[in-house]
Amino acid sequence: MTKPTEDDLTGVEARQSPKPEVEAIGGRKLKPATLMMGHGYDPALSEGALKPPVFLTSTFVFPNAAAGKRHFEGVTGKRPGGASGLVYSRFNGPNQEILEDRLGIWEGAEDALTFSSGMSAIATLFLSLVRPGDTIVHSGPLYAATETLIARVLGRFGVNWLDFPAGATREEIDAVLEKAHAAGRVALIYLESPANPTNALVDVQAVRASRDAIFGAGDEVPPIAIDNTFLGPLWSQPLRHGADAVVYSLTKYAGGHSDLVAGAVLGAKPLIDTIRAMRNTIGTICDPNTAWMLMRSLETLELRMSRAGENAAKVCAFLRDHPKVERVGYLGFLAEAEGRQADIYRRHCTGGGSTFSLYLKGGEPEAFRFLDALKIAKLAVSLGGTETLASHPAGMTHLSVADDRKQALGITDNLVRISIGVEDADDLVADMEQALGAV
Repeated sequence: MTKPTEDDLTGVEARQSPKPEVEAIGGRKLKPATLMMGHGYDPALSEGALKPPVFLTSTFVFPNAAAGKRHFEGVTGKRPGGASGLVYSRFNGPNQEILEDRLGIWEGAEDALTFSSGMSAIATLFLSLVRPGDTIVHSGPLYAATETLIARVLGRFGVNWLDFPAGATREEIDAVLEKAHAAGRVALIYLESPANPTNALVDVQAVRASRDAIFGAGDEVPPIAIDNTFLGPLWSQPLRHGADAVVYSLTKYAGGHSDLVAGAVLGAKPLIDTIRAMRNTIGTICDPNTAWMLMRSLETLELRMSRAGENAAKVCAFLRDHPKVERVGYLGFLAEAEGRQADIYRRHCTGGGSTFSLYLKGGEPEAFRFLDALKIAKLAVSLGGTETLASHPAGMTHLSVADDRKQALGITDNLVRISIGVEDADDLVADMEQALGAV
């Protein structure tokens, strides 16, 4: 390789000079969709590469011993705020840090952490906050693995739980929180909205008002965390409605191509720092390649979610009046409806999403015939990908939930969960129509 001349070096040095981050132009704050193209990354620091490289390294070189000590003071918690630089890939890395910066932009979060899966994000959140004898108050239903983690895993270590239905009123929420508060320390209020798989919405504002009224402003006020996977970050931003932390399965809409598994927690920095300390200890951070793929996906997040949302509106309009359909649990229908769920929707949501619950007339046999007859939609669990997916929650994702609880939560045998993708909407309607013909 030819060494650069002195004249060449002048150009190299100019090219390598880091440029300041651009977040506004002429007083106009740039939108998240624009910032996804470069925020948190300077090509000058990576040989001018337009896109960040994948940093496949287990460890990072310290400039001097004092810097190494300072980084470990942050990592171990002796100094708050985490490491002030790159240390070791169990703690942080360039790809993960760029991704976390960009994730926080969508919801205006102070800080964000990424994880190896949505469940590792949830587990790390719980482990960072609960102690034996504590109570977790949560909405219901939750994703089945989350319910299992709370009741069966943490329950073995003396952690208790109380729940209220996703659509609970302020009075119903008050009653559960008062009971939990009287019983001892409440470690966390954990919500999932829309609930998986019923699509019932939780009134985050009511939960926040109830929490503040019952627990006051002391040191033992339980944080409110919410799983925002179904609608976020495009159609719902719970931090703006009173949540302290937002949880994501990035596998879904953020990843959006059904080719990765990851999770995230976003929120206020003090709470995120507490969770970061646990992540540093148990090593649940996502890997560099997954972080790189997620950065790619965030560039098209708004486009993908918008197209899928438009498709879902057309498909659900068709399904709504079909004679073999009992009911369609599509949030977009709430925009012009009446009642408590419609009120929550108008206050909390900016769109109906693209994942919905379809209740067929009949039971499991009818649901299975419908699923088996689909030709475009794929029979698979998960959601939020570019392709349309359909599944049977009672017999698949929520099979481990006790039968009586499934019935109480509305997870019935005639329920099919559908996640609409970015295919042609008329083609999807045709697929649903022929599949219903087999029922």
